[in-house]
Amino acid sequence: MHDDDPTHTPSARFPRPVDAVLRTAGWQPGRWDISQAEVWADTLRGHTSPAGHLHTVSPAAVEAWAEFGGLHIVPPGPGREIAPTPFHIDPMHGLHMARTLGDLGLALDTEVCPLGTEPESRTLLAIDSHGRVYGLDHSGDWYLGADIDQGLATLVSGTRPSRLTTT
Repeated sequence: MHDDDPTHTPSARFPRPVDAVLRTAGWQPGRWDISQAEVWADTLRGHTSPAGHLHTVSPAAVEAWAEFGGLHIVPPGPGREIAPTPFHIDPMHGLHMARTLGDLGLALDTEVCPLGTEPESRTLLAIDSHGRVYGLDHSGDWYLGADIDQGLATLVSGTRPSRLTTT
């Protein structure tokens, strides 16, 4: 489905280019796989790291997984401010990151769940209990958006995220 496809009616939810990329990846308004989201939630809740760290699972994460889980999203073009890279919405990429996500949650005074990954940059994508989206990589922790929609738009469009800092 292309941006100029007359059968493509973009959602009012996302900017037209973001909507087109998400639809190409398999998303459409009303997409909802709660069964898969619950499998992921149960797997995360049941996992304990060797050092005893546990995952938390929030309703915001389960909703994001139900709607966007399993999508392999490939942003086109050079990006607005940075080069966007393909990403995969699948919380199992963060299964062994319970301590890292727990530490971020403590720093932000919230609970943080895995969301997916940008495999090329090895960035872990995460979502907190308020629905805010983050990226964690070798260079730092990044704020991608106030909700899943903004986070996806940041990733797809190549908008420069804000670095999380301590003050």
